[in-house]
Amino acid sequence: MARRGVGTWVREGVWEIPLRRYLALLVTAGLIAGLVVGVRLALHDDRSCAPGVARPEDSDECVGVATTAFDFGHPQLTDTVRAIARENARLKAGSYVTVAVMLPYTATAAANLADIQHELQGAYLAQYQANHDSNGESPAIRLVLANPGATSQYWQQMVAQLARMTGSADRLRAVAGVGQSTDNNKRAVRELTRLGIPVVGSSITADDLANGQGGKDPYPGLARVSPTNTDEARALASFAKVGGGRALLVYDKPGDPYTRTLQTSFAALIKDSPYEPQPFTPPADRSREGTTANTFRQITNLICDTSRSTDTILFAGRHTQLRQFINALGGRGCQDRKFTVLTGDEGSYLTGEKDLDRDALRHNLSVRYTALAHPAAWLKGSPKTGGSAAEAATLTRLLKSAEKSPVGPIGPVALEDGQLIIAYDALRLAVHGIREAVPAGRSVPTLADVGLQWPQVKGSLRVDGASGWICLDVHGNPYDKAVPIVELRPEGGSRFVTIAWPEGKPPSKECLPPS
Repeated sequence: MARRGVGTWVREGVWEIPLRRYLALLVTAGLIAGLVVGVRLALHDDRSCAPGVARPEDSDECVGVATTAFDFGHPQLTDTVRAIARENARLKAGSYVTVAVMLPYTATAAANLADIQHELQGAYLAQYQANHDSNGESPAIRLVLANPGATSQYWQQMVAQLARMTGSADRLRAVAGVGQSTDNNKRAVRELTRLGIPVVGSSITADDLANGQGGKDPYPGLARVSPTNTDEARALASFAKVGGGRALLVYDKPGDPYTRTLQTSFAALIKDSPYEPQPFTPPADRSREGTTANTFRQITNLICDTSRSTDTILFAGRHTQLRQFINALGGRGCQDRKFTVLTGDEGSYLTGEKDLDRDALRHNLSVRYTALAHPAAWLKGSPKTGGSAAEAATLTRLLKSAEKSPVGPIGPVALEDGQLIIAYDALRLAVHGIREAVPAGRSVPTLADVGLQWPQVKGSLRVDGASGWICLDVHGNPYDKAVPIVELRPEGGSRFVTIAWPEGKPPSKECLPPS
């Protein structure tokens, strides 16, 4: 066998073998790098839910601004989001502005989902009316769905997207809805209005999520269609003649913007009460059960210990805790005594609540709350000012049309909780502000001009809402807004009792807030 030469050995030993090894290592490294990139891309793609909506790195919630027919995984929203998508699709490019409906679309609690479904239905009906029944007024209205997360934890991501949409072809001109009066929603509204984006709150009632407190406007460009907690409490007091000598306060501690301001308003009504207020501490997410049921069982014992002249309980808490409290009162030892629980608009969530012990309402217990709206408020015998049966009838006709194409379908409709009605009015106010801000010779208003319209929404420029007249003061708050007083029924649903007024009587026909 021939011997290999020194040159051959050097070539193979020194160059070729190491070279092959180096090439193999490079190929392996390239494959690994490609695999890593591929995995990252796959994971990145997996975070997307729909156009404008994605899952944050630390969550499975789909948050952001949905611009297509995306129902956030909730079938009860499907019909309505499809109806919105159909209406958006028929709009011609350049003919419309966009309004975002901000709600916690990834909520999971049944009561919260029902609220969201009804608010979205109301917003869509107002969009359809604006685009089809407004004598050709412009611009047309396109709706998108803005989700900050179930507890609004991701509000910053949502706000950043909305801000970009103001300068794009979307031409975002307002945000409507907002949802509950929570600390995260306060932060979101503060940032939206700081950026100059007008906001129209539908069901927010907290006094500290409003302008005008102490003469200051921390949310420039914010308007609301619901009265503040203070105004709701004043209306409730004018109806119920609440006195400190016969009332006890039960409140959420430490509270959130809604419960804290409701507590403050109730406390002012019964400042001469002989009994100290009774606190309870719910979970941070107040849609969860927590352990407050145990606390309420103890509080009901204390209620039975009060003098027999005490017959009214003012409750400053969210609906989950309200339901627990009512259930506890159903098992109280002093069922021979009559009690009335008075609370804010969170009571509306319980009209269809399956976990509410309705037998409790059959044992000398009534639960009355200040609703944001009620379908029976403007039937025959209603006041001559402050609202109109005609506007309520307009919404009823729209609802009938929405049972089928081309308006609907929009899914099962419920009006008793007031959410559809108040969301309908909120979007109508947004449309009013947008169209009033259109300068002569133009078809689209500037972003800055929309929020400047709110102080003029009064007198002949008021919005005749289905929930009542919307006459705004210079801070964007409704003046002497109708407050339906509603009572939960043992057999289910609710019973309209009467309309109460923050000023003790309906507004004059001019509906001009005093100085």
